[in-house]
Amino acid sequence: MTNAVTAIPAAASTEAEAHFARRLSMETDCADVQAAIAEGDPGFVLLDVRGPNAFARGHVPGALNLPHREMEAARMAEWPEGTLFVVYCAGPHCNGADRAALRLARLGRPVKIMIGGVTGWLDEGFTLEPGR
Repeated sequence: MTNAVTAIPAAASTEAEAHFARRLSMETDCADVQAAIAEGDPGFVLLDVRGPNAFARGHVPGALNLPHREMEAARMAEWPEGTLFVVYCAGPHCNGADRAALRLARLGRPVKIMIGGVTGWLDEGFTLEPGR
């Protein structure tokens, strides 16, 4: 029987492997970010790319506020080349993290998006830290 799920065959395993590995090279999730932060030295810089008012209302613990429009070569030179940045915004309804990731990639910086953003963080049961 054919339905909306089975009407299009699944990709070959090798294609699926390449696709999902590529996605994971560009994305991470809230639970993995939280676990890495809890270990102490996560190996990345977490950037909240929302505006300062949203950041002040609450952000992921340990995140720095750097709106995507402020990501320029001179500003990013504060971190060594090769530093991995993980960016997030408000949530799935916001494209700020995509804009930030694009800017960082254009500056030659390694970057991943924390999918779900603040919405995903709260959905996982994690708490936000008030602004600094």
